Amino acid sequence: MNTNRAVRRSTAAVAAVASLVLTVTGCSVTGVTAGEGSAGDGTGTVNALFMKQAGYTEEDYAAIIEDFEAEHPDITVEPTFVSYEALHDKIVTSAPSGSYDVVLIDVIWPAEFASKGIIADLTDRFPAEWEDEMLPGVLPTAEYQDRYYGVPNGPATKFFYFNRDMVAAVGASEADLETWDGVLDVARRIKADGLSEYPIAWSWAQAEALICDYAQLLGAFGGEFTDDDGKLIINDEAGVAALEWMMATLEEGLSNPASTTFLEDDVSKAMAQGQTAFGLNWDSTLRDLQDPTISSISAGVLPTPVGPSGERPGVNGAMAYSIGANSKNQDAAWEFISYLTSREVQEQYIGAGLPNWTDSYSDEELVATNPEIFAVAEDAYDASIVRPAVPNYSSVSQIIQVELQRALLGEKSAQQALDDAVAAANESLEG
Repeated sequence: MNTNRAVRRSTAAVAAVASLVLTVTGCSVTGVTAGEGSAGDGTGTVNALFMKQAGYTEEDYAAIIEDFEAEHPDITVEPTFVSYEALHDKIVTSAPSGSYDVVLIDVIWPAEFASKGIIADLTDRFPAEWEDEMLPGVLPTAEYQDRYYGVPNGPATKFFYFNRDMVAAVGASEADLETWDGVLDVARRIKADGLSEYPIAWSWAQAEALICDYAQLLGAFGGEFTDDDGKLIINDEAGVAALEWMMATLEEGLSNPASTTFLEDDVSKAMAQGQTAFGLNWDSTLRDLQDPTISSISAGVLPTPVGPSGERPGVNGAMAYSIGANSKNQDAAWEFISYLTSREVQEQYIGAGLPNWTDSYSDEELVATNPEIFAVAEDAYDASIVRPAVPNYSSVSQIIQVELQRALLGEKSAQQALDDAVAAANESLEG
């Protein structure tokens, strides 16, 4: 599969479906009346909504805000933190009142939030030079119908993390982890030697985390989420094979059965405590796995292993900072976002994720601060699977999550689960 082609096809399909939805609805289903916000005078309080897990920690944000307020004494930033699983609904329910001036949004939400008037169009605020200064694949993170609705907080995908000592103990090396077949072979040896009862942990709880893990395996098996018309096709041969592979790792006892309750933090903790050897997780995970106060292992990181298709795509997990359409303090909000995503700030917190800025990747001193992540970043970001970013993505995602879980829990065959997911999701796209 040519993953870059898949990305382009998915983008075209999103535009077609989004146009249809806008034509049919003509108004917001959330009760938001767009355009009630105002610029403000560039001072005062900026209320910001962030997420707790992955990327910047609450301590990171506190330090960034302290420095920002020192440079901008007329602006105060009040942060609120929620779990990723609560972030989407918090943004939606708070939108009518304009409670938050800055909101952190996922790459899968711009079509929904922009079409419903939840976030402001920031296109006219974007400096023209960003087209040349940002990574080509990063700038469109919050793009919808050729307009920008947020500033990226950096590229993001899940990498493959491994316990160096367990791998070495069974006589294996990084080369043996190049493919998923190789990973399973090493996992069997680790299990047989009693080093880990369940050598692989996954984020397979009924949540968006499950979609992300499935997306990378779907691409590895040569599949795509949608066809050219934006219709879900994960019940085809590749989609079913990816899910059957997931189920087989559970049946063989290579994957931890608790994975069906795990989110990314749980996978990180299981690895840090030496309970498991392998796991997919976000860019910032290496920082935690190398922190001796919370981790007892020597961790390594690689791009996603190669699948049967010969591909090793990541999953596009980038996020962006947007301004609430009903915010009454949009100028101050933009000032904070500009600071938060600046090259200077992003490079200062390189352990939490890689920066937007192209020149950062040729800065030898900067690369030396996080060499393992930089070493795998090019391959990992080169081709990423795009989740079906349609205006009703939240509903589509929940449908897929439910059916994937039913298969993983042994309640349905892979084919039946995905047939049911496709039927329900495509019906919701047409509704």
